[in-house]
Amino acid sequence: MINLIHLIFLEMSEDNQQSKQSIFSLFKDAIVGKQQDFTKGSIKKAIFMLAIPMILEMLMESIFALVDIIYVSQVSVNAVATVGLTESVLTLVYAIAIGLSMAATAVVARRIGEKDREGANQAAVQVIFLGFFLSVIISAIGIIYSKEILQLMGGESSLIEEGSGYTKVLLGGNITVVLLFLINAIFRGAGNASIAMWTLILSNGLNIILDPIFIFGFGPVPAYGVEGAAIATTIGRGTAVVSQLFILFYGVGKIKILFKDIVLRVAIMVNLIKVSLGGIGQFLIGTSSWVFLMRIMSEFGSEVLAGYTIAIRIMMFTMMPAWGLSNAAATLVGQNLGAKQPERAERSVWETGKYSAYFMGIVSIIYIFFAPTFLSWFTDNPEVIKNGALCLQIIAAGYIFYGYGMVVIQSFNGAGDTKTPTYINFVCFWLFQLPFAYLFALYLDFGPIGVFISITLAEILIAVIGIILFKKGKWKTVQV
Repeated sequence: MINLIHLIFLEMSEDNQQSKQSIFSLFKDAIVGKQQDFTKGSIKKAIFMLAIPMILEMLMESIFALVDIIYVSQVSVNAVATVGLTESVLTLVYAIAIGLSMAATAVVARRIGEKDREGANQAAVQVIFLGFFLSVIISAIGIIYSKEILQLMGGESSLIEEGSGYTKVLLGGNITVVLLFLINAIFRGAGNASIAMWTLILSNGLNIILDPIFIFGFGPVPAYGVEGAAIATTIGRGTAVVSQLFILFYGVGKIKILFKDIVLRVAIMVNLIKVSLGGIGQFLIGTSSWVFLMRIMSEFGSEVLAGYTIAIRIMMFTMMPAWGLSNAAATLVGQNLGAKQPERAERSVWETGKYSAYFMGIVSIIYIFFAPTFLSWFTDNPEVIKNGALCLQIIAAGYIFYGYGMVVIQSFNGAGDTKTPTYINFVCFWLFQLPFAYLFALYLDFGPIGVFISITLAEILIAVIGIILFKKGKWKTVQV
């Protein structure tokens, strides 16, 4: 990450030799959330100011994921596998909320680019309403059918007995997770990336502190085992949501909700739902594919599944900076389209994609050579290490494509063109990845390696198709 910051700063300095700001001054401005107009001035500086808090936000999320799995791995192999299975289901049911977050970022960014603060405020309120309605439905399903969900995912009877409490608590309290990333999507769309960063730091900081207390017990708090991880997550993220709402009503960001805004506005809500439909389809396709891959992996036993789960957590640690950069690109696209500057929006994407590819290329080399070492930090089980390291090495081989592809795909979403990534996901995940994984892993008996290769090839295909379609420029004409 330090190399990435240095690279952006050097190129930014080339564009503006007269600037006397040091990298530390710019970094401070980015962290504290100094108000900026991202529709004018240096594109590289805009990327820096948006990307730094977004990268730190995503890094904090991935640090928590790693710490969480370290604690859970001390409980049992079944506990780790439970986390993997539950999170696979969570990504599926949250696809709707993720689609809404795309719509929130696109619409809010567009309104901010148009200098329509009132419209941005009204859109934010409708997003929160929709998130609340969604989470109530998910909670009911998770509380009532937690054991059935794990059984459907192929969990063994001992896993279900040990881990159903984790699934029940995490799904039952999902409103904290849904609102956390929906409201952060609003902040990002407004260009207030630092606010999103600080709320996630609060959330995950509390999670890290509370995890060992509720998992292993401390004082009057009993040891809840893997269920304790879900309890800690719910408390930590719930606290962050309260702080988000306080900032929305009383903060100093570009979005400031007044009590007169808290009314149901059908036209705005319908527009948000319309924009989010592509995002919902996009992530339903992607996450359902991920669920089916997890289902295939479960055929090879808990140790393989645990290795796969740990490897994915390690991967997320270094993919989050690329996600931060892609979110920065989405904000820049939305705001510059709102300001009627499509060419500036396009240049922002190519610049951001370049930085992301640089970073991911460096990480891929590290993972290919040191994957077993990283896995050994989380477990001493040789089978878990073997399969997790193999997963990490094969997937890392396509990291450069991931970096560029994530930026391009998220830029479509930032423009409000959520349909194009949906079509891309359908072709690459359902028509290519799943048949390939099943054929090689099970039918041709390649085992887990067939799944790992299918993931890498699908992501490479997504990047190639995404770049080709982005160059056509139809996303510049989308209205939201």
